[in-house]
Amino acid sequence: MFDLSTFSLKDKVAIVTGGSRGIGQAIAYGFAKAGAKVAVTSRKAQDLEATAAEIKAFGGEALVIPAHLGKAEEIKKVVDTVMAKYGRIDILVNNAGASPAIASVLDSDERLWDTIMNLNLKGVYFMSQAVANVMKKQGGGKIINVASVDGFNPEPFVSVYSISKAGVRMITRSFAMELAKDNIQVNTIAPGPISTKMMNSHWEHLSPEEAKKQKDELCKMLPTCRIGEPDEIAGAAIYLASNASSYTTGTEIIIDGGLLLGMHLSA
Repeated sequence: MFDLSTFSLKDKVAIVTGGSRGIGQAIAYGFAKAGAKVAVTSRKAQDLEATAAEIKAFGGEALVIPAHLGKAEEIKKVVDTVMAKYGRIDILVNNAGASPAIASVLDSDERLWDTIMNLNLKGVYFMSQAVANVMKKQGGGKIINVASVDGFNPEPFVSVYSISKAGVRMITRSFAMELAKDNIQVNTIAPGPISTKMMNSHWEHLSPEEAKKQKDELCKMLPTCRIGEPDEIAGAAIYLASNASSYTTGTEIIIDGGLLLGMHLSA
């Protein structure tokens, strides 16, 4: 008989990268409320402290680790810090990523390519590698990579970002294939339009009137007729982080308001 307690994260140790805002922050809050000890990491210590304070305010446990995960030594610092504090790592959420920059395929330069690929691909790969080595020794674990619907269908003028998120999907499949025998499940969450600072960066260069017009046009394309909220990603993350997903690996959960279904024609 199904036991609801398999969704519990009680006493699990989780790392959430990009945990200071948006989707990462919502996942960190969700994990803490489900009972996990949560290490949050991003580049800005002040934002991390605010997230940790909120977790502690509702009775959770949080560890703040400022780091730039595009650098190997910073990845090592994160893993070493968590191991020194807790002695294990049960869950890794690779959520940190470089924001999409508006540029045509004819205009994107090498610096843009390197900036996005360094964090969105190199960082995800080597963070996963470092944590998977810990998980293998301890008998298992969960890795959750946050991709994007842009990794399925490219979005105009954010080609490098879209390519990087397609790469994240393949990182998931590659790690899942090799690590299944070690009781390490590796899966992807692919969000669609979610109300975050990254999402809003699409419209920062526009006038308020034009930004509203484009948001309204986007909403008309969605069968749900609205942009999602970060909290609507957390439930899937809890499932993938918990024992409830013990037979789920190498898969993708798309949370996009139906965007990939195709153009929605409102009445």
